[in-house]
Amino acid sequence: MAEFAQEVDASGLNCPLPILRAKKALNSMEKGQKLRIFTTDKGSVRDFEAFTQQTGNPLLETSEEQGTYTFIIEKG
Repeated sequence: MAEFAQEVDASGLNCPLPILRAKKALNSMEKGQKLRIFTTDKGSVRDFEAFTQQTGNPLLETSEEQGTYTFIIEKG
């Protein structure tokens, strides 16, 4: 099985679209599967921290490289 059940590229999209794309992807996933999402909105760091706390889907990793933010979320 692949490391990530789904990958979402939300580059170029601003809040709340990256969160909505992540929510849609997570809704179709099984508990314990991982989602990797890419964004270019620096506000998404704060947004994903709040989103994962509110929804109970653990935020496993956040990274940034050359203006692209990567988040790895586990379906809770």
